[in-house]
Amino acid sequence: MEVILLIKVIILGIVEGLTEFLPVSSTGHLIIAGDLLDYTGERANTFEIFIQLGAIFGVIWHYRARVLELAVHALRPREFQFLLRLFIAFLPAAIIGLLTHKYIKAYLFNPLTVAGALVVGGVVILLIERWYRGHSARVNDIDNMTHLDALKVGLAQTLSLFPGVSRAGATIMGGLVAGLSRTTATEFSFFLAIPIMFAATLFDLYKSADVLRADDIAPFAVGFVVAFISAVIVVRTFLIYVGRHTFSPFAWYRIVFGLAVGAYFW
Repeated sequence: MEVILLIKVIILGIVEGLTEFLPVSSTGHLIIAGDLLDYTGERANTFEIFIQLGAIFGVIWHYRARVLELAVHALRPREFQFLLRLFIAFLPAAIIGLLTHKYIKAYLFNPLTVAGALVVGGVVILLIERWYRGHSARVNDIDNMTHLDALKVGLAQTLSLFPGVSRAGATIMGGLVAGLSRTTATEFSFFLAIPIMFAATLFDLYKSADVLRADDIAPFAVGFVVAFISAVIVVRTFLIYVGRHTFSPFAWYRIVFGLAVGAYFW
């Protein structure tokens, strides 16, 4: 593998791991990073899809004890109810995403729409934060969530089908509006990422299988590992952060970054 290509896949792996679970849109960051690194085209798009798996496994690794418990004792009341809530939250985006996937890829995956979504999403986060300060959280543990809470988060997640909105941003903000505490909304967002991102990533990889070659194995593997490591670090750090701070800094970052992306690609 060429040194230049190695550097590119490492940078993109870091970008994916750092941004996938923060409310800042990994899509927007990968678009700008890929363009700056001159790593674009069908193969680059497939690489970006693949490294999402690395980020997903980062979440699974962080919550490995709970994930194992859910897998082994899925029929116990506590675990079954949690899996049911995940399924309820998973369904809206899964159904709408399956129906609109082709059109989203064809018409919305471009830098200017992503830039607009980044800015609008930042403003929405600021508005929700302002509203949230006047309310106390009703749910402080993911095991105390209701099915209706899960449905509300799932409906909010459908907004992230629009590139640049951010899946993490939509689900966390949806959780806050539903009455979840910051930590509870963030943790549920992380768990919900596992089924929805697995489904979306595997579907995209299936659709892109014809562009893969044998010499893609090395760069894809490097990107996967880098995304995994950086995602583990981000998940642990972010959970500490949300217990003490608001999401407003991410909102301002989105607005500035969105304007920069719009200006860069205009």
